[in-house]
Amino acid sequence: MILPTVDDIRALHEKYAPTREAFDLVYTHCEIVWHVAEQLLASAPHPLDADLVRAGALLHDIGVYRLYDNTGRLRTDDYIRHGVLGHAILREEGFPEQLCRFCSCHTGVGLTRHDVERQQLPLPVADYVAETGEEQLVMYADKFHTKTTPPAFLSFDTYATHVTRFGPEKITKFEALRTRFGEPDVAPLAARYGHAHT
Repeated sequence: MILPTVDDIRALHEKYAPTREAFDLVYTHCEIVWHVAEQLLASAPHPLDADLVRAGALLHDIGVYRLYDNTGRLRTDDYIRHGVLGHAILREEGFPEQLCRFCSCHTGVGLTRHDVERQQLPLPVADYVAETGEEQLVMYADKFHTKTTPPAFLSFDTYATHVTRFGPEKITKFEALRTRFGEPDVAPLAARYGHAHT
């Protein structure tokens, strides 16, 4: 598989971003997730494809652009759909399923068919679960930064508190990811990007 370059991916974000503010928010977040994943890859030997991780991290939130309304505001009520919307964008652009899945399989610590039905989520009933090591790493790295207003870096404990409300199995999955990949040191990234660290 030929992977898109960083420049290719940036151009794709610019194509779909409805405003410069949307681009700055989403692309910067994707870039941060890449840097978190890079740090985790470097901290311990993992037999993962670093180039695939880079592409997946930089593309994972591209579907967020489809949630902006005509006034340039993000429709947060439909946010759970951003993964499947991103998957659709990448498929329309001709990307292989291996890359499309980074979009649809990074929400939370994975959404199962059971989650979709039980929570009556506005998604096609299916499993949206990271399967490969690369998908799991991007999903995990994503949990350490949020696009809230203002954007912020999260500690392991902060996200763990958030995910607990979705059931004990979710915190168990999050802890298993920490066991596999470790915890990133987000303080240097927080300083670099000027975002708070909670």
